[in-house]
Formats: sequence, C-alpha cells, structure tokens
Amino acid sequence: MALLKFLTGLFGSKEENKAPDLNGREAELTAAEEEQWDEQFFEESCRKRDQFWAAVGHVETDVLAHLISPSFTGGAEWPTTRQAYRVIRRENTTIIATDGLSDPFRGVSGGENGFELELFIETPDIYPADAGQTGDISSIGKSWAFEILQNVAGTVAGAGGINGQLDRYTLLSVEVPGVSQSHAVQTQVPKRFITDDDCIGILIGAPQPNFPTDIADMPLSPVRIVPITIITAAELNHIRANGANERIALAQKLAEIGIGNVSAFLRPDAL
Repeated sequence: MALLKFLTGLFGSKEENKAPDLNGREAELTAAEEEQWDEQFFEESCRKRDQFWAAVGHVETDVLAHLISPSFTGGAEWPTTRQAYRVIRRENTTIIATDGLSDPFRGVSGGENGFELELFIETPDIYPADAGQTGDISSIGKSWAFEILQNVAGTVAGAGGINGQLDRYTLLSVEVPGVSQSHAVQTQVPKRFITDDDCIGILIGAPQPNFPTDIADMPLSPVRIVPITIITAAELNHIRANGANERIALAQKLAEIGIGNVSAFLRPDAL
C-alpha cells in the first residue's frame, strides 16, 4: 500500500529535523560512558512513556515489534534501531501507539528525545479476533489500525519528525492512496471511508483526545503525543473541494459531535 505518498512535500526535508550535531560537544564520551549515557536516558524515556499511558488505560506488557528492524532493510530510520508499538486498552476503545520515535538518539550527548513525538490511533473498531483479550496482542498487527499507524510512523520518521509542521499548521491532513493494494485496510475499513479514486483521508494532530497530549518531563526534551484519525470519503472530498482550511473546521465538528480523535466506523459524517 503506497501509504502517505504525499507527505514528503508537506513535511519538508530531513535537514529541518535531523539529529543534533555532535561537533559542539565540550568533550567526547568514551565508548563505555556513551553506552551508560544511552542506557540511562533510554530507560528513563521508557518509564515516562509507560507512566503516561498508564494514566490513559491498561497498558499491555508486551509490545509489537519487528524481528528485524526495518531500518536494516531499507525502511525509515527511527532514533534507534528499536521500532515498537504499545497497546493500551480503554473501556470502549483500543489505542495503538508508537513506542520509540521519542527514544534518545543513540550516542548523542545532550541531544533531544528523538523526534520529540509519538503517534497513536484510537478506535473501537478492531475486529475482536485481532484485538484479542487483555494479555494477548498477538493478532493486533493484522488490524487496519496498526497498518495505518505503522505506515504513518514510517513516513514521519523518514521526514525527521513533524513538530515544526504541527507548530505552523496545528493540524495536518493527508490523503493515503492505493487502499486497494493494502493488506488490512481494503478488507476491514468500510467503503464509506474510501474515495472513488482509492484514497483514505487522515487527520494528524487533532482533534484533541480526552487526555493530555504531551510528556513534559521526559529526560532530554518534551514529547508530544499526536493523534491520527481517519476521515470519511465525504469529508475528504469536502476538504478537496473547499481547501485546506476545512481540515480545521472538520476537527472542530468532530469534537462538537463527541467523536473527537476516535476513528469510529459507525459515526455520521461531520459536515
């Protein structure tokens, strides 16, 4: 599935968000010191993320991860080779969240918490067989929600992060082409979310969920928790016809009707 084909131009070049330059450090770390530095801030970052999600819902102990990091096989590079996803179960929805976009850059003394963001999608509409029960996330990787999140995460990582764009525009909207070539989206997402030209629309950065969207006390720098939300074909076509400002209006309407950031199949069009 050629997900997020159009994001490259929108998000800008990697140079805007690249890892910090090491040349300005006052002194080079030895290999042993560097390893200790990495481990210290990595463990603290994981702990802070776990604390954040524990306040939102039940955090599954296991994570979704690749046997071989995609960065070794031509995929987008995250701050480290670790590319993982957390599952958080709420009363009526399931959250799948990236877990590693905000890992500290390995071997960078005095740097930031990676791309300073993590992405998540929240939905009540993962097939029960894929969602599993508490303690079992073995099939969530087969869901449409994971497929969309994984591809968005890869594009965001490839762009070196999107915080600069979120600062400027508050909310991003993108078209995801080639749905018919996907593994899960084409069979699991209702047709009313797919346009006649084989696209699905996504909002990135809004609407605001019913929990905080930042971890201010990460060890190296604050981290945003950024929602992604699928929109219906009618909503996407409305944005196409009326201009990008309509994405802000759409986010406001989704909030007003009580949907917010949740990707819900049975909701009405917010037009």
